[in-house]
This record gives sequence, structure tokens and C-alpha cells, in this order.
Amino acid sequence: MRNTSLRMLAGATAVTGVLIAGGPAQAASLVTLETGHVDVVGLAYEEGELEIAVHAENGEDEVEYAPEDTLLRVLPAAKTTIPDGDEYAFLGTAGCPVWILPEVQNPDLLFAGFGAEELESGVLQGDEVDVSFLSVKGPGKLAVYTDGVFGQPESILVNSGDGLPDTVGLQAGEHTHANWAFTKPGTYTVKVKAAAHLAADGTPVTSDVATYTFEVKK
Repeated sequence: MRNTSLRMLAGATAVTGVLIAGGPAQAASLVTLETGHVDVVGLAYEEGELEIAVHAENGEDEVEYAPEDTLLRVLPAAKTTIPDGDEYAFLGTAGCPVWILPEVQNPDLLFAGFGAEELESGVLQGDEVDVSFLSVKGPGKLAVYTDGVFGQPESILVNSGDGLPDTVGLQAGEHTHANWAFTKPGTYTVKVKAAAHLAADGTPVTSDVATYTFEVKK
């Protein structure tokens, strides 16, 4: 299990996103997102509830979706190979394929991140929220990680290959991006939950479990 804080990581600048409705036959009722800026884990605290939603940019506007209503598609352009070097061993064997939604924006892919901008400062203890990745079911592994200044992995936030849950620490007002890597094509189901304590009296608050669906295309 891992508990990783993002508070010292640099946030990325929001960019215009593209929303594409539709999807495969088995997910016809879902909104499909496959390019553009999207905060996969978007947090809010409203009416006494800690909430998780998908925040996607549509031109100058932001559209909010329930994770269960969204299909996040990883297009074939995300396919690459695992580089040589021990620092990439968490992804698998060097030279094997891997599908990565990159930390730096590629207009042909989803620009996936974490968003806590809607959390007001002073509401939660230490302005902190823990986002726990509870389970990943799919044909391969999911790893979420950030790069250092030289482009090599710096911080592994989530790695389903070495056991879950993994917990990512976010700060109110924070917005940041990471690499989302999938080791095989196919459909992944990812369950996530957020938890915090109220600043006023320490009361614990938790979100419902959010269920995400990623479709990794060959």
C-alpha cells in the first residue's frame, strides 16, 4: 500500500478539451471522453458531502459527469514501449507495449489529472483530502506516476501491480496531472474513494465509492 502526496508537485495549466459522445455498443449510454483536458478525479465538498466527479473541459466551459456515466478511452496513439532502466520496472519488462496518457498534454489523447479547485480552503483539516484507489480490474495493470525534470519517473502514485489500495494526497485548490499507464489493451474498472476530516470539529467525511471505466484501444 502507498500513500503519496501531490502537494509538492507542480500543477499543470488547464487547456481546451474535446468531448465526443457515444462509445462502443456495450457502453452506448455512457459519455465517451477520448481527447482533451479532463480531471479524472475532480473533488468537491457540497451540502455536507464529499464528492468525486469527472471534470472535462468543453471549450471555455467545464462539464461535470458522474464517473459511472463516463467512458474514458485510451486511443491507439497512447501505445509505446517500456524503456530500459530499473526506474521503469514498475511498468513491466523493457520493450513490452504500454499505453500511456501522458503528464504533458498531447492533443490526440486525454490529458488526465486530479482537480481539487472546488474545495475551499479552511473547510477540511489541513486542506487535505486522501484519494484512495481501492481496486483495478482489467487485463493488465494500472500505474499513475509523475515525471521528474529529466523525464524519468519521479513519484509512483498508484501501482496496481504491487497491491492496492494506494492513496494519493491532494490539497484544496490543487490541480495537477500525471501519467496514466495501462499494460494491456482492454477494459479496466477502477474504484476510487475520497476521505478527509472537517476543520471545524474533526468529523470524518468520505465520498461514495466512484467506479471508473477505461477502454484501452489497440
